[in-house]
Amino acid sequence: MKVIVDLCVVPIGVGIDLAPYVAACQQVLQQRGLKHQLGPNSTAIEGDWGPVMEAVKACHEVVHELGAPRIFTSLKINSRTDRDQALEEKTAAVQQLLA
Repeated sequence: MKVIVDLCVVPIGVGIDLAPYVAACQQVLQQRGLKHQLGPNSTAIEGDWGPVMEAVKACHEVVHELGAPRIFTSLKINSRTDRDQALEEKTAAVQQLLA
């Protein structure tokens, strides 16, 4: 099953600069070849259910390896069975209405 998710991984107990942890998760997604878009508060990820969920777990693992004793994660999952939908399509439909 194909999914589009919004992932927000928040390390707790590491101070206020979270950029190194976000960058580490971005590297996980790149290494796994998953289509993704970094946003100001979360990362959108597109792919098959299994690889996407494995990448979420890998993000947790790498953030813990970087020294975060605790992580709070928000995950929104969007799946469709009527057709495939890409990340760009979701925002393009709104942009078209605004044009």
